[in-house]
Amino acid sequence: MNKEFTQKFTHNWVEAWNSHDLDKIMSHYADDFEMTSPVISKIMNSESGKLKGKHAVRAYWEKALSINPNLHFEVINSFSGTNSIVIHYKGHRGLSAEVFFFDNEGKVNAAYAHYE
Repeated sequence: MNKEFTQKFTHNWVEAWNSHDLDKIMSHYADDFEMTSPVISKIMNSESGKLKGKHAVRAYWEKALSINPNLHFEVINSFSGTNSIVIHYKGHRGLSAEVFFFDNEGKVNAAYAHYE
């Protein structure tokens, strides 16, 4: 991941989330995408806090957006890694960070959300 890719992905990702457009949001993710978040446990009654596949994650995000209609993210910073990016942002839960892992096609195939 280079700085240009990281900046472009971060911009497009936060723009998609702030638009609340699920198709735009989902366009960043691979079909077999896996999401891990402590919020999954609460909203989806999943002890593992993990969902796999776009269909399952979309259902979760659809429910989460309906619960939080004023959801808005402000990027603080983003960081490049080896086939990964971390986005540090402020949202309705306070400070958050998500780690994104990418496949060979530049789509996110795994993400891990962290909240303060």
